[in-house]
Amino acid sequence: MNNLVVLNNEKISKKNSKFYCRNFNFKILPEGLSRFFNVKYIARESKTEEHHELNLSNVKIASNIIQFLYYVISTFKNKNTKYYIITITPYTFLAFLFLTIFRKKVFVYLISSGYEEWKFILGSWTVWIYHIMFSLVTSKATVIALHERLYQKKGGYVIDSSTLKREWLQNFKKPNLDKIKLLNVSRVNPEKGIFEFLEMFKKLKIDAEISIIGKIKNSTLQNKFKSIIQDNPNIFFPGYIADRKILIDAYDNHNILILPSYTEGQPYVVDESLARRRPVLIFEDIKHIIKGRKGIFVSERNIESLTKTIKFIMQNYFDIQKDIETNNFPLEEDMFKQISNIINKH
Repeated sequence: MNNLVVLNNEKISKKNSKFYCRNFNFKILPEGLSRFFNVKYIARESKTEEHHELNLSNVKIASNIIQFLYYVISTFKNKNTKYYIITITPYTFLAFLFLTIFRKKVFVYLISSGYEEWKFILGSWTVWIYHIMFSLVTSKATVIALHERLYQKKGGYVIDSSTLKREWLQNFKKPNLDKIKLLNVSRVNPEKGIFEFLEMFKKLKIDAEISIIGKIKNSTLQNKFKSIIQDNPNIFFPGYIADRKILIDAYDNHNILILPSYTEGQPYVVDESLARRRPVLIFEDIKHIIKGRKGIFVSERNIESLTKTIKFIMQNYFDIQKDIETNNFPLEEDMFKQISNIINKH
């Protein structure tokens, strides 16, 4: 098999000679590609203990940018190695510059709009920094994107992304519609819109509850989150769920997935929910993610529209489930084949 170095801004921790990553998507991607290539995974060191064990034998985690670049440069001795950059960040951009200087074959994997994320997190004035990085990387690297809106020039590829294995499409559970049970599966970060949504949720005049499955990255956000949900019996926070079977049960035990994000690329949780025949509710900011799939409903970001949309879903639930069944659900194995075919083509 050919050599492939995967570069990522992902945070990875190490315990008892085993590596653990923060994001499930960035666990399955290098693991899936290892079926087709000799993968070396270079990422950043996490100061906290992460959840998803990496089933890879060749992992390097860097505590700083110098070490990150050292790990990258140390792979140059093999002239036929190809490089797969996951998202454009300061770390991966600097690595890209070295790869370009040494004329390495580079692929860049775009999973969300860095423009929107930089604008939301760092402010509008910072977008020009990302634009420079984006323009340079996409001008030299082969682009693989999860959505047409992320890259529209010739020479790039758009793939069908998925975290689904066949077990997601089996053993369906009939929904309990006695009560509105919302589910949110995402990182508890400001750009995910969860803080504002919970304030709105507490003002709803309908009988509903919500469970939030996710991880909070720092104490400041933890304190903010606790202040919002405290003393509310209809808000549950089971924390992060790493076990996929338990996560399937979580979808089955709720009846609507709510994704209140301000910015998204192609969130895997949408297909996960639809695969379990559970409708998805989003706001107008991310309506681009629908891509013709049935079972995704768009609300305005206000109580009146949210209430109306929830009631419509609940009143038409079984008809909506029949529509959801007509969706095409790509599997993660299909995604890996698409990516490997593109890499081998170049």
